[in-house]
Amino acid sequence: MKKRKKKLPKKNCSSCGLEFTWRKKWRNNWENVRYCSKRCSGN
Repeated sequence: MKKRKKKLPKKNCSSCGLEFTWRKKWRNNWENVRYCSKRCSGN
């Protein structure tokens, strides 16, 4: 059986404007996430 994902929160990237969804690794600081990737964050 395939797991069904619930509706996850989404945000827009501050750099490129891409819409991205919540990831498990961001569960503790989702409020502070602004970029969709390391590349967009400039690191």
